[in-house]
Amino acid sequence: MADNTETVAQAEKQPAEQADKQPRSVRVVLLALMIAMLLAMLDNMIVGTAMPTIVGELGGLEHLSWVVTAYTLATAASTPIWGKLGDMYGRKGAFMTSIVLFLIGSALSGMAQDMGQLIGFRAIQGLGAGGLMVGVMAIIGDLIPPRERGKYQGMMAGVMAFAMILGPLVGGTITDHWGWRWSFYINLPLGVVALLAVSAVLHLPKKRVEAKIDYLGAGLLALGISAIVLVTTWGGSEYAWGSARIMELIGIGVAALVGFVFWQTKAAAPVVPLHIFKSRNFTLMSVIGFITGFVMFGAVLFLPLYQQSVQGASATNSGLLLLPMLGAMLAVSMVAGRVTTNSGRYKVFPLVGSVLMIVGLFLLAQMDTETTRLTSGLYMAVLGAGMGCLMQITMLVAQNSVEMKDMGVASSSTTLFRTLGSSFGVAIMGALFNHRVQDVMAERAGALGSKMTEKSAQLDAASLAKLPTQAREAYQHAVSSGTHSAFLLGSVVAVVALVAAVFVKEVPLKGAGPAAPKPADDVESKEAVAETV
Repeated sequence: MADNTETVAQAEKQPAEQADKQPRSVRVVLLALMIAMLLAMLDNMIVGTAMPTIVGELGGLEHLSWVVTAYTLATAASTPIWGKLGDMYGRKGAFMTSIVLFLIGSALSGMAQDMGQLIGFRAIQGLGAGGLMVGVMAIIGDLIPPRERGKYQGMMAGVMAFAMILGPLVGGTITDHWGWRWSFYINLPLGVVALLAVSAVLHLPKKRVEAKIDYLGAGLLALGISAIVLVTTWGGSEYAWGSARIMELIGIGVAALVGFVFWQTKAAAPVVPLHIFKSRNFTLMSVIGFITGFVMFGAVLFLPLYQQSVQGASATNSGLLLLPMLGAMLAVSMVAGRVTTNSGRYKVFPLVGSVLMIVGLFLLAQMDTETTRLTSGLYMAVLGAGMGCLMQITMLVAQNSVEMKDMGVASSSTTLFRTLGSSFGVAIMGALFNHRVQDVMAERAGALGSKMTEKSAQLDAASLAKLPTQAREAYQHAVSSGTHSAFLLGSVVAVVALVAAVFVKEVPLKGAGPAAPKPADDVESKEAVAETV
């Protein structure tokens, strides 16, 4: 017990000392971390653009969705496990291992000879990707005190915006000029640079705990998450929502997660220590992160579709269509980070961000076939400003709400909630969109409209151009109506984030500014840690 207590104390002291000793090397490490973060975010967007070419060469069109699903499943299921491994054995080793695994998966994917191999290698790549984002967030949490962390929010928001804007463009360029295999090989030089920089410059204390890895807990959590992701991926597309397969997956997911929660109260070294949820702020940030993921990825899916189908925008540079939203998100995130660093206050951002998110989604729900690109751009900017207030603040407050020894699981849990939110957002908003499009097409174009959208409510540009004028106009009205329903749902769901933000307690950020008495939230967390040590 004494040894464990000393380990906790050292883990809390040493990272701060390391940060003080090596400000220059911290900048180098941050650059490497941003490269790793870029790898995690850019991959799916680049590969998505190359999909038609991949299918043309490898065949296996019926298994195409699994190229993305295998990666997503592996990433989501492994995320909390990477966070726990970093807490138990040291973040540097866990992070470098995840980079190596990601690079191995990338190299193998580029060498795949058939669709089955590609799906398997994408799963390996996804396992590594699960540790990239968590490693970045947890290492930043180790190196930089929360009060100073706001300065770097702009960097992280910039990487996210860069990936979303340039991902499809880069993917198309690489595929056209180098071939689809380079969509995977391009990860190798970037990953090696990040790996070498982290290896040479990052110095964090090594950890070793006597407790064994909670294999049962990890297995139950992975099973539960996988079932949830499959439900949200397959529901309404591969299988009807009420089908036996979806019901089976829901049952498996619920049973696995209930079993996981029960086992975490018994395990010696739980994968997700439940005491972190005793902190009110951590729990609220998890809720806000889930809602932000729900809204953001729904918007990323439906805004380009609306702009291409209704406003006639080109699909070639689809990422540029999101520039008003992502630009506003980047600018506001930088301002929020600077204000948080200078003042130490942050509660205003979840509140304002939630309000702007609700308003932005409501405005987007008002778009119709007559809405101009300028108007829709302004609406997107409002939504982007709201997300800019929330994206990095949720992670900052979550990390500030736990002990240093739980930094990894706090980072991974927050990331996981955002990932699950995106899965639910795309699934639920997508189901509502598809249902509405099919109804309007049946009303306006009769049997022809129903036949056009019976397999998919999303028509590509080539199919849309071939339609008769009447059918094309009917489809534009249908898409407009579908996005109205999807964004209106998003605005209602975003109210939950506002309610959660109201109850956030402004606990002073650690690591800078005048000393403050220990807040109640922090005392609760420390008492919970003392009980488990």
